[in-house]
Amino acid sequence: MAEEHKHEESIMEKIAEKIHGHDNSSSSDSDDEKKASSIKTKIYRLFGREKPVHKVFGGGKPADIFLWRNKKVSGGVLGAATLSWILFELFQYNLLTLFGHISILALAVLFLWSSASTFIHKKPPRIPEVHIPEEVVLQLASGLRIEINRGFTLLRHIALGRDLKKFLMVIAGLWVLSKVGSSCNFLTLVYSATVLLFTVPVLYEKYEDKVDDFGEKAMKEIKKQYAVLDEKVLSKVISKIPKGAFKKKD
Repeated sequence: MAEEHKHEESIMEKIAEKIHGHDNSSSSDSDDEKKASSIKTKIYRLFGREKPVHKVFGGGKPADIFLWRNKKVSGGVLGAATLSWILFELFQYNLLTLFGHISILALAVLFLWSSASTFIHKKPPRIPEVHIPEEVVLQLASGLRIEINRGFTLLRHIALGRDLKKFLMVIAGLWVLSKVGSSCNFLTLVYSATVLLFTVPVLYEKYEDKVDDFGEKAMKEIKKQYAVLDEKVLSKVISKIPKGAFKKKD
């Protein structure tokens, strides 16, 4: 009986040790997860980005095109944009004239080919049914709507005089845009934006850590210079404005 009792005690001790060891391992795992999460939160991302670049562009096929997930489609879109810019900007082609000439040539070739196939006993050309997918259009429209609403919200926030820093940044951006617009026409501006859209995001995704590290240093320097500007210039200008200057007189 004594030996059986000792054997039962040893079994209970082993079970207790296993439970205790499991608790320690689970606690250590939770500590590791907390440390990992704290490390992740400390990583700086450009413009306060929290989502991957693919998600920032809305995900799906539009993001795949901009980030060159499908190189054939992305190259085709960029090639078409480049060809359009060359025809309209360099050769001074008119849009309606170009559309008319291409349509006449395509329809004439297909019509003659289809008509001649009955005489030469060959199969007529296979003309695929072309249609725009509804999902792609809805994703593009949804992403565009979200960005436009964000822009309107930001402009309203600035117009209410709540953020002097953003006000100065927007004024500087609009001034740069006006200078760029005066030096080139609208078509060149759109094409330049298209090229940037197809090159900058994919390069940023490839060298994300290096760019974010450089951006963090640049933002620290900008904040430092802004603090100096705020202390020496902006605060003095604001202090000279009478507090009741914009209030109605009683």
